[in-house]
Amino acid sequence: MTPLYRLRKPLLQWYQSAARKLPWRETRDPYKIWVSEIMLQQTRVAAVIPYFERFMERFPTAAALAAAPEEELLAMWSGLGYYSRARNLQKAAQSFVEFPDDYESMLALPGVGPYTAAAVASIAFDLPHAVLDGNVMRVIARLTCDAGDIQSGKTKERMQDVATALLDVKQPGLFNQAMMELGATVCLPRDPCCGECPVAGFCEGRRAGKERELPVKLRKMEMKRVERTVLLIERGDEILVWKRTDTSEKLAGFWELPEAVHLPKAKLGERLGTFRHAITNHNYVFEVVRARAGKVPAGFVYIGRDSLETMPLSTSARKALQLASER
Repeated sequence: MTPLYRLRKPLLQWYQSAARKLPWRETRDPYKIWVSEIMLQQTRVAAVIPYFERFMERFPTAAALAAAPEEELLAMWSGLGYYSRARNLQKAAQSFVEFPDDYESMLALPGVGPYTAAAVASIAFDLPHAVLDGNVMRVIARLTCDAGDIQSGKTKERMQDVATALLDVKQPGLFNQAMMELGATVCLPRDPCCGECPVAGFCEGRRAGKERELPVKLRKMEMKRVERTVLLIERGDEILVWKRTDTSEKLAGFWELPEAVHLPKAKLGERLGTFRHAITNHNYVFEVVRARAGKVPAGFVYIGRDSLETMPLSTSARKALQLASER
């Protein structure tokens, strides 16, 4: 069996010619790399690109982010989801004058775990820390034909050891990005493109004919379906909305459209359609309905459409307004 460390050269050669051009790959600025890595958590690359570019234009430095009003920060993040990420970014930015240049200090920042700290440390500072995200775990599971449950702590520890042993310590940032890129574009979850893989000759999973069975994930999250009705209540060019103020909620500070439960006496009109929105283990199905309301309860206000565009709207509110505009 060919030693795995020999895959470094063909993998890096492939990456240098096949890597996608992404805005955060055009810099070694640790702040920008950090923001991109936080945005990419649980979020597709295509969705992150426009948010990252707008975010960098408005908050080009950690100092600018630290000084930003929270409502403006949330408005910039609105639609990207997992809003605790934005709050942790700002909290972390307020905790330092210069971005830390060592792994342990990065790991101590709010919202930063081992993966993010390793990614920033290696890409921005060439520090020898191997990343282990979902893409890299899939690559390693197939390369080593590891049938362990990837949700198991022991499996993750074993794969972290493999990732560390594979790491090219002379080019750690480049190598980490190559491993992640391979998992994101070639070593795909359901249908790996083995014919395009630069390291297929090293893959024990493929040799055993198990590449589509790996990695193994034993526990499947049970999704709960929840149906809700969102009301589009208009007054001229204004729309009725309300703001979440409970600081214990993840969406605190965000504006929402009212739902039928908020205004039980509202007169329902045209049904505009439905959309789906998944959050953790919940599959929400929202029906958007035009409605009329007489007197509205305290906390509900009419706001102009133009103003809504610059306010922190929840993802579900944005989807509802988008659906209504298409009708």
